[in-house]
Formats: sequence, C-alpha cells, structure tokens
Amino acid sequence: MTPSLEELARLVRYFILTSTSAAGSGHPTSSLSATDIMTALFFRYLKFDGQNPKHPNNDRVIFSKGHAAPLLYALYGAAGEVSFEELKTLRRLGSPLQGHPTPDFKFSEAATGSLGQGLSIGVGMALNAKYLDKLPHRIFTLLGDGEMAEGSVWEAIQLASYYKLNNLIGIVDVNRLGQSQQTMYGHDAEAYVWRIASFGWKVVSIDGHSFPEILKAFDEVLKEGDDRPKMIVARTLKGKGVSFLEDKDNWHGKALSVEDLEKALKELGPVSLKQTGAIQKPENLKPHVFETSKAAPLSYKKGELVATRKAYGNALARLSDATPGLVAVDGETKNSTFAEILAKKKPERFFEMFIAEQNMAGVAVGLALRGKVVFTSSFAAFFTRAFDQFRMAAVSGASVKVCGSHVGVSIGEDGPSQMGLEDIAMFRCIHGSTVVYPSDAVSTEVLVEESIRTPGIFYIRTSRPATPVLYDVEEKFPLGGSKILKLSPQDKVTVVAAGVTLHEALKAYDLLQKENIFIRVIDAYSVKPIDSATLRKASQETKALIVVEDHWFEGGLGDAVLNVFAEKHPVPIIKMAITQMPGSGKPEELVEAAGISAKAIVERVKKLSSYF
Repeated sequence: MTPSLEELARLVRYFILTSTSAAGSGHPTSSLSATDIMTALFFRYLKFDGQNPKHPNNDRVIFSKGHAAPLLYALYGAAGEVSFEELKTLRRLGSPLQGHPTPDFKFSEAATGSLGQGLSIGVGMALNAKYLDKLPHRIFTLLGDGEMAEGSVWEAIQLASYYKLNNLIGIVDVNRLGQSQQTMYGHDAEAYVWRIASFGWKVVSIDGHSFPEILKAFDEVLKEGDDRPKMIVARTLKGKGVSFLEDKDNWHGKALSVEDLEKALKELGPVSLKQTGAIQKPENLKPHVFETSKAAPLSYKKGELVATRKAYGNALARLSDATPGLVAVDGETKNSTFAEILAKKKPERFFEMFIAEQNMAGVAVGLALRGKVVFTSSFAAFFTRAFDQFRMAAVSGASVKVCGSHVGVSIGEDGPSQMGLEDIAMFRCIHGSTVVYPSDAVSTEVLVEESIRTPGIFYIRTSRPATPVLYDVEEKFPLGGSKILKLSPQDKVTVVAAGVTLHEALKAYDLLQKENIFIRVIDAYSVKPIDSATLRKASQETKALIVVEDHWFEGGLGDAVLNVFAEKHPVPIIKMAITQMPGSGKPEELVEAAGISAKAIVERVKKLSSYF
C-alpha cells in the first residue's frame, strides 16, 4: 500500500530527529519546518531517477538552505535510496552525509550552506536546461527566509525574470526564526510575496504545513503556458511536529538529548521504516548538442601588439567551434574583456549577467555542474566580491574558468577602484585552483585552451595594455611550466615576471646588457602550479632572484616563488610589487611610480650586483 504524504512526512521527521541526535549536532528544527512541502515535492511532483542521479532530464533540487541537510538526506531515506543505518552516520568522519550538502552525497546538486547562493546556481541550471540542453526538466530551489537578506538572492531573482526561466521554481521556507533572532520580516509572508512578484515572478503564498494548500500551489506553479519563474512562499513553524520545539528560540543548530528525543518521537507517533515512497522517473530525452568544426589555427605574428584580454576573447570564439559545451557569461564588461567576440559569433552560447558578480559566479557554477565548459569574465577587481561563490564552487567540484582583466596599476587613468591587485592571492588560495598569467596573445590563447582540459577553478589573468607578441604560434605552455626568455652563462641575477612586468624585465635586460650586466629572464606564466624545477635551477646558477609583479606585495607571484624555497633559501629572493595605494595616471607613469618598471629593475639589479 502506498503511504500517504502525512505518513511519509512523519517518517522524514523521524529520520531528521534520529540522525541529528545520533550525530549530537545538526539543524533539526530548520529541517522540520520544510518537511511537509519538500515531502510533497519529492513524492508527488519530482521526476528523478535515483539509480542515475546524473540523468540529463532529472529534475534538480538545490538546498540553498544548506543547513537543512538532514532533511535532504531524510527525503532520500524515505525514498529508499539511503538506509537508516547510513542516515545515522550524519556528520561522522568519512560519511557522505556531511553537516551541509556536498557532492560527496551523490544526490546533492551542489555544495551549499554558505547562504544566498543556491538560487544563483539554480538560475545557471535553468539557463542550461532551457537554452542549451533544451530539455523540459525543472529546477527546484529551497531557500530559507534568513538568506533572503542576501543581495545575491535578489541578483538571481531579477536575472531569472529577465531570461524568463519558467523552469525555475523557488520555495521560501518562512519559519520566522534565524540563528540568533527573528528574521527581518518574521512571519510576514506577504512581505516576501510582493517583493518577489515585483521582479516579475509568479508567486503563491501558502500555509507550509497544509497538504491541500501545498498540492494546490505546486499544481499552479507547474502549469504550462506561463513564461515567468515561480516562487512558493510557505509560512511554516521552525521545529514543526514537536510541540516543545515549534516556533521556539534557541534551538537553531542544536540536536536533541536522549531524553528529549524520546519525548519527541513519542509525540511524533509510530513510523514504519519499511514503508517508503516512490519518486517518478523522468522522460528519457537527450540534450541538444551544438555542431562542431575544427578550430582555426592561431595567426599572430611576433612583435604584433595585442592585449591579452583581446586574445582571451579571440580564444573563446575560436575554440567554441570545436567545443560544443563552451559557453560564456560576463558582468556587463564584455567590450572590455572581449567576451563580446563570442557573443557576436555565437549569441546562443553567451549570457549577459549585468553588474551582479556574485550571481554571475553562482550561475557559472550551475552551468558547470550541468556539464558546460563555462567561462566567466569581468574586471579582476570586481571578482573580489564573488570570492565566497568561488570558494564554494571548489567545494562543489565545479570546473569554472575565470578571466580577470584590467589587472594592476598598468590599467592607467581609471585609478585604484578598477585595479585588480588582490586577484592572484585570492585565486591561489582556493583549493584545487589553477592560476595563469599570460604575457602575450599566443600564451593567452594556448592557456585558454588548456583550461578546457583542466578541472577545478581556473583563473586567467589578463592585462589592459596591448603588448608585443613574444612567441611563435606553435609554442606550448604546459601547466607548471615557464619560459626562459634570456639566458647566458654570465647571468648574475634571475628576474621572474609575468604579464606587463615581463615586458618591463625584457626592457631592463636590454638596458643592462649595454653595461655588460647579464640577467636571466623567466616568464612565470603558470603561477599555480609554479615551475619549481626551473626556479631552483636558477637559484643555483645565479646569485639572486628578483620577482617583479603588478600586484599587491602580499599573496601574489612573489609569494608563489617564495613557497618553492620555503625550507631553504639558497640565494636572496627579492619581491618587487605594489606597496603603496596607487592613483590615476598614465600606465607607464603608474608602473614607474610603483617601482616595477624597467628602470626600477635595472636599479635593483645593479644594487644587488655590487654585493657579488
């Protein structure tokens, strides 16, 4: 006999209470409030093949309210996909049932728990389903009322409306209580209704514990013929189902004691662990695949002046021919990052994100988790506000390619608000990330192609000024490598640089050579991983290493080089980087004022040479 929704909800609550109590921690009350509406979703409307979680036409369910992870696990327990014994491993070392959802749990769509990100990921998945894969599945996102204070949520809400994502259904669990106090609007569900509706969403407000209202709401939002995204605003009680927890302060993130658990389960009533619910299977439809052709060869000439940011755009357009899953998003800077080259060539594979970088990063994660080769671009300075999204993307195991342009003081007159000076440090510290800093058009295009084959967060640092092409188009740029551009047995000092400062180092070489002073010049295009072997060899063959970079003194290329010699410094290692707040000026003036110009390099080499 098929269990009723009431019986399944009781079983889900049983699993939530017992698993969190076994763990001695967790968020049972936050899970209990959303149990009824999510039980109805899973066992009446969701289309999902539990034996094939990666099925392209599965509906996707994202718990933006990541602390309700016990509910997520319990739902799959009630579906017979997770055993009761496994549920009791919640939060234990080695268990896939972590404190907040991660991809270690095979039914989790994304890592969540840092609040305010799930809807953006859902937008990315909805864009993919509607415009790229062209499949009819739906994306459901559970949000908490507390996270509705996050700006990234509203960035996602307005973009979903702009792209008419009628396959995106949000659910706001308005349970009133946050971690430390009442949320901004408490139980005023209508405050959420009119705000969300004002962005162009279809919004339905319900009692989140009334199954008739819940079923009616889902029937309404899942009706065809409406091109708006949908939101169900559910007024609920935190801790619902256990009277001494319901709507009570100071229970957030607390598991029940043995005595309280016994009392709660008695109140809950009897459950049958053998009585599970069934989730509908999806249609067996295949995603749309864009046609491919061979990518055109590179056509740059040595000495030609090309900005690396333009080479990035050229690479996207060129490689899109051979990479059907390649798509790009940009934060309304596409005419500066040159992502517009792809947008003009293949508009169906470009999505404008406008000036909302946190949402852009989340959308990129959603696209990547659905198998797309996604590139996201903006001024490097503006990615700092999306650091949390990239940090969480690494937890999700998402492979997102990030291009930060307009880096360093060399951007010129726009001044410090536009200068990416923190970006290398930021992306270096993300787990599993790759960081590259090409110095010419050829290395840029080759490294963009390399990023397609590389998992994880891949950061490409590009510069504003046009710089000379240094390499032949056949040159290879393996990750973890470098290029020695100047080398002789007479080298006294090694200068390590990348991007704009590599060209300054080459100018310095010419000036020093006239005085019969020879330096080795290394293009450290791969910042992470870095070419340890070449650097160590240089430390053995020259008297000092000077690292020159258009980045803050802390955390950049200089620190990446220092890490190579963390245990032993065979020679002095000098960092030349930005140490004072820059202002507006011409690029060459700012490079000079910052002490990272060819002239500054010459002076430092001469000073060092006097000691040898």
